[in-house]
Amino acid sequence: MTTYLELNKQLTFDEANIKEQIHRFGVEVLRPAAAELDQMPPEDVIADGSVLWQVFRKAYGLGFHTSGLPEALGGAGISPLARHIHGEEMGWASADFAIGLGVTPFPFSFAAMSGNADIMRDVVIPFTQDKEAKFVGCWAITEPEHGSDSLLIGSEQFRQPDTAFDLSAREDGDEWVISGQKSAWVSNGTIATHALTFLGIDRSRGSSGGGVALIPLHLPGVSKGPPLNKLGQRGLNQGEIFLDDVRIPRHYMLVTSEGYPYVIDSVLAGANAGMGSIFTGVARAAFEEGLNYSRQRVQGGKVICEHQAVQLKLMDMFIKVEAARAISRAAMVYNTVTSPPATQYSIASKVFCTQAAFEVASDAIQLHGGIGLAKGVLVEKLFRDARASMIEDGTNEVLSLAGARRVIDSY
Repeated sequence: MTTYLELNKQLTFDEANIKEQIHRFGVEVLRPAAAELDQMPPEDVIADGSVLWQVFRKAYGLGFHTSGLPEALGGAGISPLARHIHGEEMGWASADFAIGLGVTPFPFSFAAMSGNADIMRDVVIPFTQDKEAKFVGCWAITEPEHGSDSLLIGSEQFRQPDTAFDLSAREDGDEWVISGQKSAWVSNGTIATHALTFLGIDRSRGSSGGGVALIPLHLPGVSKGPPLNKLGQRGLNQGEIFLDDVRIPRHYMLVTSEGYPYVIDSVLAGANAGMGSIFTGVARAAFEEGLNYSRQRVQGGKVICEHQAVQLKLMDMFIKVEAARAISRAAMVYNTVTSPPATQYSIASKVFCTQAAFEVASDAIQLHGGIGLAKGVLVEKLFRDARASMIEDGTNEVLSLAGARRVIDSY
């Protein structure tokens, strides 16, 4: 079971059970698989027979892929606090799998909210019944020339025409025709079967004139780039998606320009809260590795945790982990049940927790000394995984500007 003290003495039986179940899955399945994938070329990570697919099938078999769906559609119907616990335990085990498995329901849960009978029959229900990871989702938003800038909701820049997505959609009868590209940072990009795709509809309105479409990635005109070879989170497949006059039915355009600003705000609040919970787990994992090593490593005639300099570092790491859990839990619990969300709190959670994860992982390496730099040592992987988090889902700098706008306008 987890080693940290749970300060919330009012966890329900289900919340406590989720913590134990996900932690055990992390120990037995996620950590060993993530360590194996970390050493492999990206093409081998996604190949048939890869341990990646074994993990996905096990997760689907346990119903993890439907945790974000309502109970009426086969979802777990877990509490907002349980969602945070789920994210933290997954992040503790493997940031790469936490993100990959976390993003896969996006197109299907979003499509479920449309209530369209055809979408429910053709896409949503098959996903909820999937036990073999035959349906895999991705969130296609980042483009070669549009990344974090697309998240500056409420700013003047958000409404400027040159901030519009390059991937654009036009109406043609009962269909939408979509052309353009999403960049190599699309999580699950080269393995996904369906994309929740953010695109431009009314380009004169800049980013605010966007839309959201469900795009099956087997359609004519869809192609994909190679999987990205990157520093960290190597078990998380990422890659480009190209769309050349791809046609989708009218009802697959889930959101048009009128509702887009409100939708992107809600998505940003949810995604950033999720990142906060995941990287609280990463920070905790790094702290635990540093603490455990300091209890074993002898220098100067005693274990290093008995040296005051090490004790000060350990306490600083501990404070960051506990602060990360506090802010990320608060943001997720509040924004999961509040509409419109207080997005500045989710942003604060993402920025603080990812920064904390990076700093705690760096300190854990310092406590390990030279061995902390060796491949195969967990803290070395945690450090690389944490570094990516300050860029993905919006760079911390741009997100902070978006959050500042909300604080100024609403505090």
